Amino acid sequence: MYDHYDALIFDLDGTLSNTLFAHESAWQHALTRYGIPFTATRMAQLGGVPIRDTVVILAEEAGMQVEVDAVVATRDAHFYAILPESLSATPLVEQVVLAYAGKKPMAVGTGCRTDMALRILDGLGITQHFPVVVGADQVQRPKPWPDTFLQAAAALGVAPERCLVFEDADAGIRAAEAAGMAVVDVRGRWVAPARLF
Repeated sequence: MYDHYDALIFDLDGTLSNTLFAHESAWQHALTRYGIPFTATRMAQLGGVPIRDTVVILAEEAGMQVEVDAVVATRDAHFYAILPESLSATPLVEQVVLAYAGKKPMAVGTGCRTDMALRILDGLGITQHFPVVVGADQVQRPKPWPDTFLQAAAALGVAPERCLVFEDADAGIRAAEAAGMAVVDVRGRWVAPARLF
């Protein structure tokens, strides 16, 4: 059903990788340690927003001054510590990525940093299918701005209107739509693993 698109662009966390539990555990660990208030509702609203930006937003909303880099480092260390035992692929990897591997150019456009994205893709064993990986650190305006997906399309050499994006977060869906791309909301297409919040 995706044959009439010239390129496929995928979000990563929750779309290709079951990493939401690891991310949520890392957030809970870091935010609790630094006393930054958060709720499940607010964290869901910030899905797809880069890690550093999320820390800044939560601290500002709480009227707190925090060492953002320290919070991010604590969060990332916890994430990487539990990633190997918690990482798995979503059904989309087999259903779409492997089905179109070698047939259509594919890219990852994610709200996490590029180095983190590459570690996740390596852990899933699918890095070779994605010659283009655009992380939040590569763009001036990450999701919900369209820059991530526009940069991915440009790197693939495909016009935005010929790209199809797969996403699981409101910020990413808004970014894809703003880029003029068709988008598939993958939420509800499979049973997601247990979540902390």
